[in-house]
Amino acid sequence: MRQTAWAPVALVLAFTPAAFLLFPRPLLTLFAVVAFGTWLGVTYSAAGILGAALATYYAGRLVRRETLVRLAGKELAEADKVLRRHGVLSIFATSMVPLPPFAVQGMIAGAVRIRLWDYTIGTVLGMLPGLLAVSLFGDQITTALEDPARVSYWIVGGAVVALAVFICIVRRWASKQQSM
Repeated sequence: MRQTAWAPVALVLAFTPAAFLLFPRPLLTLFAVVAFGTWLGVTYSAAGILGAALATYYAGRLVRRETLVRLAGKELAEADKVLRRHGVLSIFATSMVPLPPFAVQGMIAGAVRIRLWDYTIGTVLGMLPGLLAVSLFGDQITTALEDPARVSYWIVGGAVVALAVFICIVRRWASKQQSM
């Protein structure tokens, strides 16, 4: 993959249809890190995730409210209130706790007219912990393929624990916001 000139562009563009098809983004990111190395893989993945986020946001601006209620469910009114009240933080939290799915989340943000800047910043902040964790896994998978003796299970375990703790903290914050 590294030798193909169009592969990075294809990977970045693949995130958008993957978002609408509900294909797991971490799997694409893991593929990117293994195929292109840690730094390039994370960079391409970040660009792809942000592109997909903006595509879902603008799709939400075009979708009728009734269609969005059908996709998002009855909680749309509550989500609308929380999203408008906290902007960047609410987008960050919903990125960390992907309920609803990524594409629906972006469409909701677009439909309720969250400011694009708040949505973009929240999305970037929300993707960073996952990108870090997946890049650590991808790096260790690459290491295992090249020299299995060099795999650090402490790094893998630490990444899992750190991500789980971080997600629990964000979930707690999000549940407090919904109860207010």
